Amino acid sequence: MTDDNGGLRWGVVGTGGIAHSFLEGLRAVPSATVTAVGSRTRDRADEFADAWGVPERHGSYEELAQSPNVDAVYVATPHPWHHPNTLTCLNAGKHVLVEKPMAMNALQVSEMVAAARANDRFLMEAMWTRYLPVSRLVRELVDDGAIGEVCWLSAEFGANVPYDPDHRIFNADLGGGALLDLGIYPLAFASRHLGELTVVGATRQLSPDRMVDTHTTVLVRGENGATGTLSCSSRTTLPNRAVVAGSKGWLEIPNFFAATTAVLHRDGREREEFHRPFRANGYEYEAEEVARCVAAGERESPDMPWSESLHLARISDQIRDVGGLVYSPANVKAVPLG
Repeated sequence: MTDDNGGLRWGVVGTGGIAHSFLEGLRAVPSATVTAVGSRTRDRADEFADAWGVPERHGSYEELAQSPNVDAVYVATPHPWHHPNTLTCLNAGKHVLVEKPMAMNALQVSEMVAAARANDRFLMEAMWTRYLPVSRLVRELVDDGAIGEVCWLSAEFGANVPYDPDHRIFNADLGGGALLDLGIYPLAFASRHLGELTVVGATRQLSPDRMVDTHTTVLVRGENGATGTLSCSSRTTLPNRAVVAGSKGWLEIPNFFAATTAVLHRDGREREEFHRPFRANGYEYEAEEVARCVAAGERESPDMPWSESLHLARISDQIRDVGGLVYSPANVKAVPLG
């Protein structure tokens, strides 16, 4: 059962596929309602609103931010617009859940955090995997010492997307690239289990126009010396599993970015398999966390605090530096890669 966590009235900024996924999950949160949608054009807003039965339709993000019928906004626009859209909503007094990655770089994330603090509003990066039942179970097992001291982990996320320079994941002007779009999942997984990360090395493959990365592999070291190997790819289907290995066993999480199963292997014992299905599509849990925090007067989630989003952004910046992936700071557009 879901408790009434405050009955938030949601507005949605952006009408792409991820916005549809979020609303599908939100249907499983009885206390939540969607009262408004904003897009760059009124026609797009109307189309989305008709599909989901949303009463308010706005032809600009600024209009939605000013709506008195919205408590919290879900920012679902492409990566380069996360920063300006979030600032607009925070400065209008709205709580904000912003899609991952939170922004294009650590400087932008720091400005978003400063705006949340100045406006006394809730802000969270939509790392939905943090709140999945299996993710919480894995964290509990690791913290309880089920695999002993963590020594090593691996995680990868890859999909074979046909190359099209206009596709969002290959389009530099839309914040494309495997690292920002897919690599955030392995990075967040590593950070959760290894703590503060240090980038030891990184390598990448480039798109045919040499504007974005299509495959990036990273070696990281955690704060206690444990290491991790992380990969992401937009041109190759990867196993998409994660493994955390310790001094007494290891945990395997198939399809870890949207996991419903985890397998525990303790040294000298039979494997144990755990199943934790979603109530809807998995996005419902992050929405419930936003509502819980807002109802409690909290301005950041303990499972995805501002410091964690800043950490992930800084690590992504470091990986781009090591791998030679450069985004020009003036307009957050990419420049040709060497």
